[in-house]
Amino acid sequence: MARIKGGLNAKKKHNRVLKLAKGYRGARSKQYRIAKQSVMRALTSSFAGRKQKKRDFRSLWIARINAAARINGLSYSQMMHGLKVAGIEINRKMLAEMAVNDAEGFSTLAALAKSKN
Repeated sequence: MARIKGGLNAKKKHNRVLKLAKGYRGARSKQYRIAKQSVMRALTSSFAGRKQKKRDFRSLWIARINAAARINGLSYSQMMHGLKVAGIEINRKMLAEMAVNDAEGFSTLAALAKSKN
């Protein structure tokens, strides 16, 4: 049986890594050895990044709810407690969306939360 040299497979492996490193600066996107290190680090950081994104969005929603609640004369904790006591189960994502786009609806909820506090 004829011997097959490994050049094609190595080229494919290199191109796969270089494709992942596209957009990196300098040698990180051009040279295989350096690109491989950068890609390995990026892939390990991406797992943590996906978890961090959830935390970042939650804190953004809380900041938006807090700002809108204070306009209506409540703090964030008073708002959330009032909604819980009133039996309104609405998540922070939807509350933040209401705070930005539907100020009237949010102020209705805030008034209800204020009355239940």
